[in-house]
Amino acid sequence: MFNPPSTLSEAVDQVDVWLESPSIIMLAEADDHWPHLKQTLLASRTIGAKVHDARIAAICLQHGVRELWTADRDFSRFPQLKTVNPLVR
Repeated sequence: MFNPPSTLSEAVDQVDVWLESPSIIMLAEADDHWPHLKQTLLASRTIGAKVHDARIAAICLQHGVRELWTADRDFSRFPQLKTVNPLVR
């Protein structure tokens, strides 16, 4: 984050290193994802380009994520998902 890779190859290599960690859990849409996304969309009245944010929020909520670190203020439309901006104290 503070010393970003200068090439795509370096970035891909870094992700490979992170994925080797035994504590990493990859989140993805589960088989019952649609009801969670639908509820998130309706509750937040999200449309258009922000649907992708709703998808991320729904995946986090579905998997029990307690806190999403993001500098994107658009996630404030999902109050059930606690967000923290790691760039602000």
